[in-house]
Amino acid sequence: MKYLKVGKILNTHGIKGMLKIQSLTDYDERFEELEWVYIQGYSEKLYIDKISYRSKDILLSFKNYDDINKVEKFKGKYVLIDESQKRELPEDTHYIADLIGLDVYTVEEKYLGKVIDILQTGSADVYIIKDGKTNKEIMIPAVKEFIPIVSLEEGKIIVNPIEGMIE
Repeated sequence: MKYLKVGKILNTHGIKGMLKIQSLTDYDERFEELEWVYIQGYSEKLYIDKISYRSKDILLSFKNYDDINKVEKFKGKYVLIDESQKRELPEDTHYIADLIGLDVYTVEEKYLGKVIDILQTGSADVYIIKDGKTNKEIMIPAVKEFIPIVSLEEGKIIVNPIEGMIE
């Protein structure tokens, strides 16, 4: 099963099993829509009990995990959802997990490498592409001007870099 990261557990909060979460979604209220989540490294579904939002993080607790001693082990782990819990995204937007590993070609069909990571910079994401042969990394802003085609069906991305962007 494929999982998507929606948060990272930063720390515990108080003694009643509350966890401090860094949201990894563009929409923090996303947690309201979830009945359960998984924690990285654990197969059990954890049912969400309480959620509260703060300026820099989210406080979350799980049913039957009402004690700090039960949740300490989750510190530093990711909060995951499975594919059945994915939201429909607007056109021309994609989940990061779906983009990682895609092959990248220029509009002239020159192979550049695979997407190995995506930096979330605020204004526009930046795709990091690595060529397996040369180990060279290329960074391309995720804007329509430079990335005209993303085809999950074909497993590839077509880029239209300006001069000097990929040298």
